Amino acid sequence: MTLGNLSLQTGELKLNYGSDIETEIERLLPLISRESGLTDHFRPRWLAVKLLEGEADILRQIEQLSEGKVLLEQARLSRDRIEAIYGDSADIAIADARYGFIHGLTRQIMDTSQVNRYTLTDRIDRFVTNRILGLPIFLIVVYVMFKLVVDVSAPYLDWVDGVISGPVSKWITGLLTLLAAPEWLHALVLNGIVAGVGGVLVFLPGLFVLYFFLTLLEDSGYMARVAFLMDKLMSFTGLHGKSFIPLILGFGCAVPAIYATRTLENERDRIATGLLVPLMSCSARLPVYVVFGLAFFPRQADLLITGLYLFGIVLAAGVGWVFSRTLLKNSPETMFALELPPYRLPALKGLFLHTWEKSKEFVHKAGTVILTISIVLWFLMNLPWGVENPRQSLFGQASAVAAPVFAPAGFDQWEAAGSLITGFIAKEVVVSTMSQIYVGEAEAELLASETTFGEDVGGIIVGFGTATVEAGKTLLSLVPGLNLVPADAEEEDTALSQALTANFSSLAALAFLVFVLVYTPCVATLGAIKAEYGWKWMGVSAAYQFGLAWLLAVLVYQGGHFLGWG
Repeated sequence: MTLGNLSLQTGELKLNYGSDIETEIERLLPLISRESGLTDHFRPRWLAVKLLEGEADILRQIEQLSEGKVLLEQARLSRDRIEAIYGDSADIAIADARYGFIHGLTRQIMDTSQVNRYTLTDRIDRFVTNRILGLPIFLIVVYVMFKLVVDVSAPYLDWVDGVISGPVSKWITGLLTLLAAPEWLHALVLNGIVAGVGGVLVFLPGLFVLYFFLTLLEDSGYMARVAFLMDKLMSFTGLHGKSFIPLILGFGCAVPAIYATRTLENERDRIATGLLVPLMSCSARLPVYVVFGLAFFPRQADLLITGLYLFGIVLAAGVGWVFSRTLLKNSPETMFALELPPYRLPALKGLFLHTWEKSKEFVHKAGTVILTISIVLWFLMNLPWGVENPRQSLFGQASAVAAPVFAPAGFDQWEAAGSLITGFIAKEVVVSTMSQIYVGEAEAELLASETTFGEDVGGIIVGFGTATVEAGKTLLSLVPGLNLVPADAEEEDTALSQALTANFSSLAALAFLVFVLVYTPCVATLGAIKAEYGWKWMGVSAAYQFGLAWLLAVLVYQGGHFLGWG
């Protein structure tokens, strides 16, 4: 039985303290279980909480045990991590979680209609959960978030692109020349690894901004209100607002969002929500949206990206409606109960720690998965060995076979088909593949600069300062009446943007983005679906999303031509 963040399991009340504190509790439990003397007298979870609170009597008893020092040291590290995130000591953070639950519970069971006392949370909720104002406020929040992602991160995007394609590529070339590396190794490193991995790392600033604001909305308590607002929309699908929380998590990454469906009460809700999660635009798709948005719709890139994210939500509602009346029509529905926590101002240090952890995962993926794919892709684009035209390579030939499938959607180039094929591994690789195909050979042209190492480093520092100033101006320009960015200011096109505009029409680019939004999830997400729901539902997810993506892309392209937009 569950109520809010309280559950009753085997006769024991279990209060959920939040993901950060729960993570530290889970770290302590295996160490506690090793000491039979402890588990004989104390419940392991209770003892873990007391260790995090720094209970003096408990600490003295554990200090006398053979493995007590190891357990105490882990508890100290856990307390330090909690304090770094919350900005308060661990015992205060735990107490806040208990009082937050008590506050939410009393609001549900006590009638205070005759008491004319409103907290700050109550006053804010009168607007953000209002059935008329709530949804427009949510749309404004989403729009502002993606405007910041695009506009504020754009100067850093240009800076990172310039650093990777300029000084970094030049230094690598110099090092390879010094080591007398063969010509094929030069090509592999520059046209394969630098073009592939660098083409994705360019978008790290935008992802950092996205992770920051998603964390801010979650830690402040606003995400729970979004779930409340979306209850009516989700009820249309046969689900309820609580299912919207895993969907929102899908904006970061679909894999943990799939696992987050475990919090739902019955299997029907878990499966239905899990099948909808991949329709959310995960952060891996953001680089595709940004590069196409800035290339084809530079003035409306923020509106385009916001529209794609919202389209994913609306599409998930429509697909859920179909599933609830077909594949899952005989499954029971559940009631919706959700605790609305009080608003809190997240600690700035905690926000940056969470953002850094998520950004670090992205960089780790670029350094492992994308690096590996970039190397394999370079070899496939150069086999048979010595082939000059990538179209005649093994990769080009295989991509050309698949390309006609996308002709009705307007992007039947082998390059587009190839990038979508590699995108099955990870959606970031769509951009990485295009960067290798379109830009790989062009990188060599940028290495003719004869600047010294010191001048390169100075240029990097000055470029970062300039990007920071431009980002600051853009941020301040969001204030009504204050415009520090000239109306005729133009973003510098990257080599990839120029290549895309030469190979795609605007309508085909829009159809391509819709396809990327919807088509078959990456292998990691499919693995999570298989682990949670089984092979059958993994197959359903892969098949229905590819078919739906193709249909929608064709409708966008053909419908646009019919309306004269082509």
